[in-house]
This record gives sequence, structure tokens and C-alpha cells, in this order.
Amino acid sequence: MMKGNIKLYGLSSCAHCKSLRNFLIDNEVEFDWTYVDMLVGEERNLTMKELKAVNPDCSFPTLVVEGDVVVGYKKDKVRDLIAAYQRKH
Repeated sequence: MMKGNIKLYGLSSCAHCKSLRNFLIDNEVEFDWTYVDMLVGEERNLTMKELKAVNPDCSFPTLVVEGDVVVGYKKDKVRDLIAAYQRKH
């Protein structure tokens, strides 16, 4: 598995979020993920601030790979970004 700074923000009810998460798992990408709608209180507020910093629209899914951001389930773009990340690490 790859290790590194990869974060997925999603919603538990979002089919695109689940598809992107499964895509990352299937491609053996090690990543942190959060279903924002499952958080409460201060944890949710802090996570929304993190998300807003990289995606002001706060739309889902949002994938962050070492500062590069992909909003939505754009498989080709995600594949290219992960490949570039793998070459660097």
C-alpha cells in the first residue's frame, strides 16, 4: 500500500463518494477518509473548516493528495493524480 498525505471527504449517502472510496481501496491507495455527515459537534465544525480551505463549495466527494484537489468522482483525473504521487514516493 502507498503511504502519504491523501484525504477523502465524503458523505455516507453519496454514491459517488462510495465509488471513489472503493476505487482508492481497489487500487491499494492508503488514505484517510471522513464521512462528514457522520460527525457531530466540534469535530464536524473542524472538518468542515478543513474542507472549506481546499474546496470553498464544500461539495462531495473531495479528494486531497498532497495539496492537489479533485472535486467529484473523476476517475481519470484521480488515476493521473495518484500515478504522479506514486512516482514521487
